[in-house]
Amino acid sequence: MKTKTIIIPCFNEIGTIKIILERVQKHINNNDNIIIVDDGSNDGTKDFLKSINEKNIIIKFHEENIGKGQAIKTALENELNEIIIIQDADLEYNPSDYSLLVKPYLETDADIVYGSRFIGTNNYVRVHLFWHYLANKILTFICNIFTNLNMTDMETGYKSFKKDVIRSINLQEKSFGIEPEITIKLAKKKYKFYEVPISYAGRSYDEGKKIGLKDAFRAVFCIFKYSIFK
Repeated sequence: MKTKTIIIPCFNEIGTIKIILERVQKHINNNDNIIIVDDGSNDGTKDFLKSINEKNIIIKFHEENIGKGQAIKTALENELNEIIIIQDADLEYNPSDYSLLVKPYLETDADIVYGSRFIGTNNYVRVHLFWHYLANKILTFICNIFTNLNMTDMETGYKSFKKDVIRSINLQEKSFGIEPEITIKLAKKKYKFYEVPISYAGRSYDEGKKIGLKDAFRAVFCIFKYSIFK
């Protein structure tokens, strides 16, 4: 059995952080651990996290909001287990899919496993936000051109890696640009990517979704930046 570290970046998720943490704990083992990085929350999330005192949970705080990328980088500085899984603090991704993310590491030579919202699945996928779906497909398509991969969901919030693999690259992006940065830098190193189908309960902007149009433009910029330059 592979040991796991679950990285949870969060910013102003007081309505969901307790729920997602409970769900994560149901799908990890005794030797697994959780690293939560609060990215400058001001809605009560920080106070809730300060009340947690469990030996398998590490909590780090940013004094100000910097971005998801910086939160992930902060988490990676800590002690990690064999497999790293990034888990958003909202309820869009279901930790019951961890077994799917880990399976390729047990049965194949996978170095990286992404959970895809767009490949055949027996799980559920919420139907909404056409333009968000289209942006994801376009960004994945452009990324595939430069990486020569045929992945279906580069922007997925469920990315997992072997510890030594994710630590083999120097990450620079502080916000959502870290998604294409990770993919391109690892593809350049010729690591083996796998995708597995996952369930997805995407939320609307009224429900607290944070990624927007400017992040899509930043992702395009990052694809070109990290593909063309070392």
